Amino acid sequence: MACKICQTRRARRLCPGIGGEICPVCCGRERENTVDCPLECEYLQAARGREKMPELDPESLPNRDIEVSEDFIREQGALLQATIRGLATTAWGLPGAVDLDVREALDSLARTYRTRESGLYYESKPANLVAARIFELMQKGLEEFRKTAVERLGIAPVRDAGILGVLVFLQRTGMQFDNGRRRRRAFMQLLREHAGMEQEAGGKESGPPLVLP
Repeated sequence: MACKICQTRRARRLCPGIGGEICPVCCGRERENTVDCPLECEYLQAARGREKMPELDPESLPNRDIEVSEDFIREQGALLQATIRGLATTAWGLPGAVDLDVREALDSLARTYRTRESGLYYESKPANLVAARIFELMQKGLEEFRKTAVERLGIAPVRDAGILGVLVFLQRTGMQFDNGRRRRRAFMQLLREHAGMEQEAGGKESGPPLVLP
């Protein structure tokens, strides 16, 4: 049987993304590029296991003037977890959403909260419709968390600087999971796992640790 993608090489594996048999070459080349790969695909999982996180150039980090330390992450634990949960729920609830959409939304949110911190509010909404929807829902969710956190969680008031720092941390984390493929969802999967959604669905308990870039 010929590969369903190239129609020339012999098919050797079932691709759940296209519902047909494909060859290993097309699997490696088209995975998360032209094919929307289900997370449970054994070949996607194997490829993820072999991938190395890119080494980030400190000069290329977004918002380099904002320091995000381990102490900051500990202090903002409740806000970080709420943001992760919101991002995961929002992104996975939007058909076709990929890592690039989440990262674009994070970039716009960070730019928006920078203006809020300076006192000159300006909303930097993405042009990309999927990223724009993530942006809208996350902005609403963050403001709701800010309003209820003190009473509900008994924590200190959530300030713009705290939200900005958490957004910048997640921006940089997303860069660490960039494998260069247009339809990748490695960062989305990480968010899903750390939000506890995998455990709720009966999957694994948590993903790789979130580390400072």
